[in-house]
Amino acid sequence: MKIIIAPSLLAADHARFGEGAQRADRAGADWLHMDIMDGHFVPNISFGPQVVKAVRPLSELFFDVHLMCSKPEILLEAFADAGADQLTLHVELGEQLPALIEKIKALGKKVGLAINPPTAMSVVEPYLDHIDTLQVMTVNPGFGGQKFMREGLSRIGQAATWRQQRKFSYRISVDGGINDETGADCARAGADTFIAGTSLFAAADFKFAITQLRQSLEDAASR
Repeated sequence: MKIIIAPSLLAADHARFGEGAQRADRAGADWLHMDIMDGHFVPNISFGPQVVKAVRPLSELFFDVHLMCSKPEILLEAFADAGADQLTLHVELGEQLPALIEKIKALGKKVGLAINPPTAMSVVEPYLDHIDTLQVMTVNPGFGGQKFMREGLSRIGQAATWRQQRKFSYRISVDGGINDETGADCARAGADTFIAGTSLFAAADFKFAITQLRQSLEDAASR
């Protein structure tokens, strides 16, 4: 699959989210990742649909909205209307998932499914043929700038094995502590979509940072 680089807007200057989105766009990103935190599912609060709506006219990127929320059912329509292209839920929501996935599809949006580091990979298996992206968390979600957890590599490998064996078409994204080195490790394990916050938005030259990351990922994926 084509390599996708998705800068995480949470790492941008919070007073200038619009400018952050435009920087990512100009720098050659493929997607823009948006972390939505409600203070319940994770111990932090980020932003809501109004920020997505405000940023949407400023960027032509694919918007992947990651809902780290305990009640996403009350937010799906608002984020869809605000301009999300994909809505990513957490597998930890359990029995709510089938209805939530169907709701996202009814809204005409792509479906992402994220899994936290402590959760057994087997929990995502029933949903693999119903999703567009499987997002493997390589940090415990809730805060940016955390250190990459290397045990996530075997989980990416498992997702890639399932995709190949069962002829599924979902993308495998990785989120948490991604830079040139850790991203390359993930690419070798089977990831194709890379969410990066601090390593990109903190770079003096955003375009060079993305170009360098993409080269590292493509080199690793080709080996």
